[in-house]
Amino acid sequence: MTQPVHQRKGSLVGTVKAVLWGFLGVRRNADYQDDIAKLNPIHILVVGVVMALLFVLGLILLVNWVVA
Repeated sequence: MTQPVHQRKGSLVGTVKAVLWGFLGVRRNADYQDDIAKLNPIHILVVGVVMALLFVLGLILLVNWVVA
């Protein structure tokens, strides 16, 4: 049986890697199942929102640099 969601311990690096693979949309099913078993969904959500904001901010900076 799996651990309760609030007791799952996952590393920050593992969470970031899982979110990056999610952004790319390429993930093996075995790795996906491993992430589900190990990572805390709240951590994934927070890292995903932060990385999405960084991506949008990077695009804005890139456009401003190209236009200037």
